[in-house]
Amino acid sequence: MKPLLLSHFTATSCIGTGLSATRSSLEAQRSGLARCDFDTVDLDTWIGRVDGVDEVAMPEGMEDWDCRNNRLLKLALEQDGFGDAVRAAALRYGRGRIGVFIGTSTSGIHQTELAYRRRDPETGALPEDFIYATTHNTFSAASFTQRYFDLQGPATAVSSACSSSAKVFASAARMIAAGVIDAAVVGGVDSLCLTTLYGFNSLGLTSGEPCRPYAADRSGISIGEAAALALLEPATGALPEGAVLLTGVGESSDAYHMSSPHPEGLGARIAMEKALAAAGLAAADIDYINLHGTATPSNDAAEGRAVAALFGKDTPCSSTKGATGHTLGAAGGLEAVVCALALRHGLMPAGVNTTEVDPALPLAYLLENRAQPLRHALSNSFGFGGTNCSLVFSRAS
Repeated sequence: MKPLLLSHFTATSCIGTGLSATRSSLEAQRSGLARCDFDTVDLDTWIGRVDGVDEVAMPEGMEDWDCRNNRLLKLALEQDGFGDAVRAAALRYGRGRIGVFIGTSTSGIHQTELAYRRRDPETGALPEDFIYATTHNTFSAASFTQRYFDLQGPATAVSSACSSSAKVFASAARMIAAGVIDAAVVGGVDSLCLTTLYGFNSLGLTSGEPCRPYAADRSGISIGEAAALALLEPATGALPEGAVLLTGVGESSDAYHMSSPHPEGLGARIAMEKALAAAGLAAADIDYINLHGTATPSNDAAEGRAVAALFGKDTPCSSTKGATGHTLGAAGGLEAVVCALALRHGLMPAGVNTTEVDPALPLAYLLENRAQPLRHALSNSFGFGGTNCSLVFSRAS
């Protein structure tokens, strides 16, 4: 594939609002997880909650989009000069030539949860001020982003569970290659809600402690929330120093089981192989892998076997979910930004909370940060139903 430039990118999660705070937390090996205190949830688990979301106000004229998910998205859109970069790109390319691709899994479902508490006691009708289309609907975040910047190109939501905001990079790359658009706003957002917290708990997948990806004693996930975004443009002309490029995309669907991966990580391996082929790279060219690494026994084992089979035991790798929690539909976008920071600053982040790596998974899993120049990084994102996506990011110089 032709490389695409991440001309601007940003991330907001429980470890920080914007790139500077995110990088500082990664450098300090600091986790943002805390005991669950969200809404009325009564579960023995830990979450990655973003501060300040409730105080975010919708822009004038966009009050109908008001929900936790879109407030979190708006908070992220105006970090690190990202909003200004998109507005400048709209002038440069034209508003109809910029696409919007946003990944999410539950969108604004918390708004519906709140509305159900205010149903009419006699009829059961939802309150009149509840607007499904612009809050709970999966397309809400994409339509919010498009309208927020007054863009007129194609806009789409990708909801493929935990691969959602990795697959948006693939969707955007295809539309740019086809000549439908010239640039794209890509990313993902997912916010805390009762549905995911109680749902994953009912599956026995949440941990009563901060999650420990790839640990010998890992016991489940910690759910987080995040919004992460990138502006993709053709990589033409002289590139700025430290420029980060999307150079490879690989997707697969193993469809092994509705909620469990193939035991040997077959679909994961296919996605990684396709990403390497698209980038024109060999496995040995990858300097760092950001693992999907959810901290559940079966998911880490399957991914670990696939990574070991393809890369061997020497490629440095880690999961940053011990710091951020598993941000579900936003995980792919958030971890893409982590890879971009790693390439830009020569930092391979450690997998925090994990102290002893599972000996059954012979990987070069980082328990401490490692600083060295990087050229290529791989990011994995896998979801329920066997939806897999791997992305290769490269430093231009």
